[in-house]
Amino acid sequence: MKKFLSSLFFHSKFFYGSSFIICIFVTGFFVPIFIPIGKIALLMLLILTVIDILLVYRSGTIFVTRSIPEKLSNGDKNPVDLFIESRYSIPVVIDLIDELPSQFQFRSDIHTTIPLSPFVKGYYQYEVVPKKRGEYNFGNVIVFIRTKISLVKKKVIAATPITVAVYPSYIQMRKYELMAISNRLTDYGIKKIRKIGQSNEFDQIKQYVPGDDYRTINWKATARSQQLMVNQFTDEKSQQIYCVIDKGRTMKMPFEGMTLLDYAINATVSLANVAIIKDDKAGLVTFSNRAGAFIKADKKRIQTKKIVDVLYNQKSSFKESNFELVTASMLSLIPQRSLIVLFSNFETSFGLQRQLPYLKMISKRHLVVVVFFENTELRDVTNSISTTTEEIYTKTIAESFALEKKLIVKELQQNGILTLLVEPKELTVKVINKYLEIKSRRLL
Repeated sequence: MKKFLSSLFFHSKFFYGSSFIICIFVTGFFVPIFIPIGKIALLMLLILTVIDILLVYRSGTIFVTRSIPEKLSNGDKNPVDLFIESRYSIPVVIDLIDELPSQFQFRSDIHTTIPLSPFVKGYYQYEVVPKKRGEYNFGNVIVFIRTKISLVKKKVIAATPITVAVYPSYIQMRKYELMAISNRLTDYGIKKIRKIGQSNEFDQIKQYVPGDDYRTINWKATARSQQLMVNQFTDEKSQQIYCVIDKGRTMKMPFEGMTLLDYAINATVSLANVAIIKDDKAGLVTFSNRAGAFIKADKKRIQTKKIVDVLYNQKSSFKESNFELVTASMLSLIPQRSLIVLFSNFETSFGLQRQLPYLKMISKRHLVVVVFFENTELRDVTNSISTTTEEIYTKTIAESFALEKKLIVKELQQNGILTLLVEPKELTVKVINKYLEIKSRRLL
């Protein structure tokens, strides 16, 4: 009995009918003829309610299975499927609710009403976009079943809670991986960089075609084959690429729901994967006020998984990053000349000046690319039209901050350090572009 009462709910139509009957009885105090009408209406409501309860509880049941990926991709759309099976012998309508993790802070998008025919199977799909890495606890899938009478509804717990881990954006990584394998990176905005100079990495001997550099003619192969043959060269391989991620307080700044650290992590995973596909070695360094993770550069396919597993638990802190410590660590742990892609964020020239000596020390041994972020909200303010004194002051301050970013870029370039000032949402594409540009220009 207790289980029955806990699963029984009244639909809004029942309360509307009850309210109407109450109005009839109230009117009957002034017009007595309405009293019998009210009694008849009340009797009809009770009979229909009993019939509806019998139909809901005796005609069948509903089964729902939740299908969700083992790992969710941070910052991407992840599909969640709900497979529904009706074992009712009559048509029913279900109100479906899937209890989302607290990190999403909403429920309306997955509260839906679905009409079902007798003994039918179907499914409902929705998408979730996580903004943080970590564990997400999905709750129950709750189904409220009602007939076409819709006076009562039966509550059923159709699927139990499940915990799913949110990892760095593997969807984005796979997208660029497929493009890199098929040499179609330009389809996603990756620029095709014109190669400058000649690589010394021999690839193969091939037949001459118009347009080939005549200086690469292989005369011995030509004499043997009785036709012009040329040496073909390729980009140098097995070069080391290290992604260095700053986890200090400047990387906690949010943009479109994600922190700068999450943007940097997603870009790191994609860049490392593309580098490994290009036969380079990818490694990882993280730091904040103290040393973090270190993964030695390698080009094995399992390297990407190692990097993803390490970055899954990385969190930013409110403390200032210790560039002196990471500089000493990198100079001792990375003896071979490498490409260092540093993800950090400098808001003022003063903040850069404190860290510039350490960046210059690293650039003496390695090729350094400093990646930091453009504040898109400030750009929107600077592009707006000011009409009041307050808006003029706000726009002036925003322009001064934007100028600081440009001065930082200029200061780094004057010291021989490559820079990349980029919007957070365009980070992955721009970083891969920079990597391919460096490879094409033989800078490493």
